[in-house]
Amino acid sequence: MSKLYALRGALIRGYGLRPNGVLGDFFLNDSQDTMTDFNYELPTSLIAQRPAIQRTDSRLMVVGPETQRDMFFRDVVKLVEPSDVLVVNDTKVIKARIAGIKDTGGAVELLIERIKEPTIALCHARASKPLKAGRAIHVDDKTLEVLGRGEELYEIKFPIDVFDFLEQHGHVPLPPYIGRADDADDEERYQTVYGVTPGAIAAPTAGMHFDLALLEAIRERGVEIVPVTLHVGAGTFQPIRGDGMNHHQMHAERYRISPRSRQAIEQCRGRVIAVGTTVVRALESASRTGNDCGETRLFIRPGFRFQRVDALITNFHLPRSTLLMLVSAFIGISRMRQVYAAAVERGYRFYSYGDAMFCERTNV
Repeated sequence: MSKLYALRGALIRGYGLRPNGVLGDFFLNDSQDTMTDFNYELPTSLIAQRPAIQRTDSRLMVVGPETQRDMFFRDVVKLVEPSDVLVVNDTKVIKARIAGIKDTGGAVELLIERIKEPTIALCHARASKPLKAGRAIHVDDKTLEVLGRGEELYEIKFPIDVFDFLEQHGHVPLPPYIGRADDADDEERYQTVYGVTPGAIAAPTAGMHFDLALLEAIRERGVEIVPVTLHVGAGTFQPIRGDGMNHHQMHAERYRISPRSRQAIEQCRGRVIAVGTTVVRALESASRTGNDCGETRLFIRPGFRFQRVDALITNFHLPRSTLLMLVSAFIGISRMRQVYAAAVERGYRFYSYGDAMFCERTNV
């Protein structure tokens, strides 16, 4: 665990997070003026390191075209109408982070990106030197083999089924801005209560605020709740670098929308409310391609025209992130900046274990 924590510390430093200060502009070599719209300063004390005691105890900022008001997440039931459809992402986070020792003696951290075959996975790796094909990685009493490397990912062979291996030896893949090692509580809380389809390596965090009682109360209001599946990848934490958003390549994520969910969304007489940016990407991707199953690299940024989603429940996101740009496309850049400034001023908690927003779409 100590090696894992040390490697995660290096990852945190790589993201430009400061242990005791302000999280603000980073990757400042990006000279695109438009990127400054997506910078903001955040005291690190507002980066949530633990979830609220009860899921529904999180705060909720309700964002209208010109106003915002403060509620608790359990009050979201007051914001929905019987004609609405609430769309959730039923992906389940796997224990995708692995701490091991190379056969040369050095430490290595693997992060599963995708399970390719029952015993083969594509992985990110953090080590002092690149991994070479044919080398071994020791994890407790098990040995993994490096088969090779593509552009960014290593192909790793596991001695048993990958899912079984991760249950025995994996760690919860907490984001880099949570400056601690995972523990038993994270196995439950870095997960939605409705996650049933294993495959994500990051949580669809907006959904973590719901508990079963709140979902039932929403159903009793007459709201139909339907799932889609989008397996969140490590790229969700990747800020935009280099030449700015016009040259950014989105990471691919797999999604699936069932015929029943598609029918409910198409027949919706009220609002289609997306729980999280992952749901937005899945629905808007399917709307454009006509494919209910596949991979998406859809980059939603200001100027995007939404075809399917009317309201969005989401957490507060990292500066310069594609997620922040999606929110800006949904409510407008200037509105986003006003809302984020208000959230900082009012002491909202940010990022994965933080508080949430309920946003109506603005035609911008």
